[in-house]
Amino acid sequence: MSQGCQFSYDVGLLTEPLLGYTLSGHLDMLCAGDPERECLISCLEGVRLSYADFKKETEILAAAMIARGIERGDRVGIWSTNNFRWLVVLYAAARVGAMLVNINPGYRGHELSYVLNQSGVKLLFTIAGNRGVSYLGTLAELTPLARSGGSAINDLPGLEQIVLIPSVDVSGKKIEQKAVGSVVDFGHFVARNDLDFAALEARSAAVQFDDPVNIQYTSGTTGFPKGVTLSHHNLLNNGFFAARAMDLDRSSRFCIPMPFYHCGGMVSSALATLSVGGTIIIPAPYFEELTVMQAVQGERASHISGVPTMFISQLEHKSFKNYDYTSLKGGFMAGAPCPVQLMRRVASEMHVGEVVILYGLTEVSPLMTATNNGDTMEARATTVGRAIPGVEVKIIDTTSGELLPRGSQGEICCRGHGIMLGYWQNPEATADCIDSAGWLHSGDLGVMNAQGYLHITGRKKDMIIRGGENIYPREIEEVMLGHGAVAQAQVFGIPDARLGEEVAMWVAIKQNAGAAENVTAEELSAFLAERIAHFKVPRHMRFVSEFPMTVTGKIQKFAMRAAMIKELGLESAEAIETA
Repeated sequence: MSQGCQFSYDVGLLTEPLLGYTLSGHLDMLCAGDPERECLISCLEGVRLSYADFKKETEILAAAMIARGIERGDRVGIWSTNNFRWLVVLYAAARVGAMLVNINPGYRGHELSYVLNQSGVKLLFTIAGNRGVSYLGTLAELTPLARSGGSAINDLPGLEQIVLIPSVDVSGKKIEQKAVGSVVDFGHFVARNDLDFAALEARSAAVQFDDPVNIQYTSGTTGFPKGVTLSHHNLLNNGFFAARAMDLDRSSRFCIPMPFYHCGGMVSSALATLSVGGTIIIPAPYFEELTVMQAVQGERASHISGVPTMFISQLEHKSFKNYDYTSLKGGFMAGAPCPVQLMRRVASEMHVGEVVILYGLTEVSPLMTATNNGDTMEARATTVGRAIPGVEVKIIDTTSGELLPRGSQGEICCRGHGIMLGYWQNPEATADCIDSAGWLHSGDLGVMNAQGYLHITGRKKDMIIRGGENIYPREIEEVMLGHGAVAQAQVFGIPDARLGEEVAMWVAIKQNAGAAENVTAEELSAFLAERIAHFKVPRHMRFVSEFPMTVTGKIQKFAMRAAMIKELGLESAEAIETA
């Protein structure tokens, strides 16, 4: 047996060459082949663009950027929910050799200020507001550019221009907006008589596919977020291999409820679709079940993406059965552990029989492994697949760093074309993440089986150590989801003065579970006790209707932990120092 079979190491074989284009160069190539093919549909904005239309939009905006003084290497920020201009801004920035800085729509003033200053954003595109939060009002507190007068306090000294993007809410109603101070609206920004397309062509020709084009900030639970810097080559090839995993082609119509500011929406959904010349469907500015269901039915979507909570929300919606999902055939789940039972429901009830699992992290652009439609349902329901083409994956001992035998749990590491260029202006953090041999250490724990398929067992930081016993929350969560009344379960550790940590769990009961109100903690504990070791059964359980989560739908276990510490009065146990 070769070392590759004995040890937890696998490499995805390349059967076709990597794409050696910039983002805009690849778009131009697609457009030359079939310019009138439908490229993008934004349902609530009432916009439909062909590939020729989309290319023209990016060229006009790119020329306007040059006219406004954007140089190669400058950072261009976007603080916005999903809309068709979000993607126009991405490709325009790529065309002029700038870097797009993705800004979380949920950020507030101090977070926004940090990201804009740390990345050095020179030009910012934004919407007027989102779900009751005034973006312009927030900016007015930080920069005189967004004020009509008054204080000259400027917390954003590097920001030179703000452009207001037209936007709608989830009902399709146009959000009222009025440019203030030096803010200009999008139409005014591009309506210039001095657009020099010859200069744009020369600039675009100088851009290289290894140049940085995107900075995405990680949403760490402690400390300041880090700016993951990605190249054209990173993004385009990662999107392409996501498309290959899902069997996307020119006929694919991809409904994207995931936010564009995040890799799952921008790369694995939008760029994946564009990499093969398919059609992007934008259902709404942010995820909302009805808009997704309407978009799937109305535009006859063939593929759909989301984190597990998005799929659960659709399946549990009272109107789900009233919508026609039969056009769907594929898509992916990613961004959080995907319960086996949910995978099977998505395949059967949503007609997404070819749903695959994508796994990775922002630092690898984001895709590291994937299942594909050639895999058995068992492989697609119980693993995150194998290394994508051109990428190496290995499992190492968390203490010694040594390569482990297959079947052993350890930290997942990755090397290949998706590895980030580094954390923006943070070489120390980069060195902590990427070792001298080029391996990126994920912080995730997993097991590689004999065939090279990867099973995620948790996060190093999420592992619960109860009285010396290592407990992995995902194992308990998957068993809990086998109970017919449970819709979601989240397990996490809380401090305990005697054992170090104790197991806690939040549970959401299915809305249509019949006598769900009669489900008790005792019943669920007994169910678990029959199936897992006694020390893994949660000591503390809370029934909830929703979980704290990020804008992308990722569950925030740290917030649940903090709530339980306060509720149970565990502050003193939390303060105990440990090795």
